[in-house]
Amino acid sequence: MRHRGRDHTAEAATLARTVRRRNPAAASLLDVACGTGLHLEHLRTHFAPVTGVDLSAEMLARAGARVPDVALHEGDMRELNLDAAFDVVVCLFAVPHLRGAAELDRTVARLRAHLTPGGVLVVEPWYTPEALVPGYVARDMVQEQDRVVVRLSHSTWLDDARDRIRMTVHQAYADPEAGIRHDTATTELTLFRPEHFAAAFARAGLAASHVTAPPFRWGLWIARPADAR
Repeated sequence: MRHRGRDHTAEAATLARTVRRRNPAAASLLDVACGTGLHLEHLRTHFAPVTGVDLSAEMLARAGARVPDVALHEGDMRELNLDAAFDVVVCLFAVPHLRGAAELDRTVARLRAHLTPGGVLVVEPWYTPEALVPGYVARDMVQEQDRVVVRLSHSTWLDDARDRIRMTVHQAYADPEAGIRHDTATTELTLFRPEHFAAAFARAGLAASHVTAPPFRWGLWIARPADAR
């Protein structure tokens, strides 16, 4: 679903303000796990050049149609190696897909490797284990002209450790030409605590802090090389 309650224009503006408080001259930006390019579409009005990377070729194809003038790469954020450095690296709503603290550490290290010396890394967190309501059901509906998408999700604990969940998502699509279609998918997600983020940044040689940053519901982690001026 394209929106799901997110204001990508406002989020891009918040990211730009947050970054430039720390590095006013920041120009180049890398969006890691860029998906279909919804943030890139707006981030390119604040930064140039912008680049996207995602693991999904299907997502990148849709991003290419949305932002045809933006460089896009297929890659896994856990093994990222673009042989390039950027003033800003952002990773928005992607870390829950990592399988535990070891993968978080590896990912943060790879993101840090793509920062310029004074660069800024921005990572969006998600729910902590304490915030999850087992059995929680969420529902969303989006209508764009004649097309309607309805999304239902149900979340349960994956195991007794209670830091990973299994989320089942059912989506129904209706439009005048295709009629009604639907699909169901199951995803496993990790609920990281603040101490997991703090440790991962420290191990990567980054000085980091968590900040409130409306409209980002869970705030943002902002990190810079520990020796940055």
